[in-house]
Amino acid sequence: MDQFSDIRPYLDHEIRPVLDGLIENSEFIDSIARFNYPRLTRMFPPLIHALAKKRLVAQLKNVNSVATMQDIIAVYMDKMIHKTTTQLTQSGIENLRPERNYLFISNHRDIAMDPAFINYMLYHNGFETLQIAIGDNLLKKPFVTDLMRLNKSFIVRRSLKGRELLKALDHLSRYIHFCIENDQNVWIAQREGRAKNGVDRTDPALIKMLARGKKDILLGDSIASLHIVPVAISYEYDACDGLKAEELFQVATTGNFVKTDASDIQSIVTGITGFKGHVHIAFGTEFNAPLSDDPDVIAKLIDQQIARLYQLQDNSYLALQMLRDQKLEEIPELDREAWNHSISASSRETFQNHITKIDQRLHKQLLAMYANPVITRYRLD
Repeated sequence: MDQFSDIRPYLDHEIRPVLDGLIENSEFIDSIARFNYPRLTRMFPPLIHALAKKRLVAQLKNVNSVATMQDIIAVYMDKMIHKTTTQLTQSGIENLRPERNYLFISNHRDIAMDPAFINYMLYHNGFETLQIAIGDNLLKKPFVTDLMRLNKSFIVRRSLKGRELLKALDHLSRYIHFCIENDQNVWIAQREGRAKNGVDRTDPALIKMLARGKKDILLGDSIASLHIVPVAISYEYDACDGLKAEELFQVATTGNFVKTDASDIQSIVTGITGFKGHVHIAFGTEFNAPLSDDPDVIAKLIDQQIARLYQLQDNSYLALQMLRDQKLEEIPELDREAWNHSISASSRETFQNHITKIDQRLHKQLLAMYANPVITRYRLD
């Protein structure tokens, strides 16, 4: 593992020293205090700082390995699920083989929660938890990098250019192959950046990167050796839907959206704490070898599984109807089944109450975000 020490997660012997360093990091403790006690932190900063540190020390006192760190994270996940979801369900996990390790490639809707929910399902079904790919664009502060690497995250270096970027992609691909060959499951999103408009498409560049770890064999064989399983994550309510709609609106009206460090932090926090309703994780099936050597063909295979597995819910169908009825966007020709879904009165009321809280100017982007998975499933052209 030493050859990957610059990007890999922390190992057992590194966990306790990193935690001890975080506990002494004033900026990190201040962040914890503001997150847990925003009002009190403004009123009594030194006191709440001390309280947050004392509480953290107590919570982490017995954490000294990757496994015990995962146990702590599972407790926080249980609390988050209880507070922010109405249901958390899964399908397809019975098709996974316990003796095999997989590269899970999923659609990407939420920065933190996409891999967290997949991890949660694996953890509670007795599978090895994930090594999680995270872009260095999200790691603006050293303590954030430490937190991610404590949670089995490895770094994708997106900020490099030219020859340095190609070297980093080779290094990253070798690491992913190394994980699969050494009893680790891996998660990576199907594209860089979230699908803010609800259109899930795998970037063929991802397939090319994944194949670079074994350049001495054909691309299809390199990809097959990773045991790829597509995963479809569907949120009844996207906790960041208003933020995404605002970004899409700004791009549509001004041609630009200026992202800041605060934007990413706000999206992460909102994604964790915001209401999600029914969340469903659908595990697909591993591709049978031989695979095509064309990355576009493999990307389409992933897209087909995700589109088929994605759990369409009432608000997706309702959003499609509202787009049509309000003439906000031209709808492509769809199979009639897209229009025949029966929407419950409670779902209709809840969704309409939800969108009334969001600026009217953003409704076109918001409704399209929810409707696009239905359009992907049923479009005829």
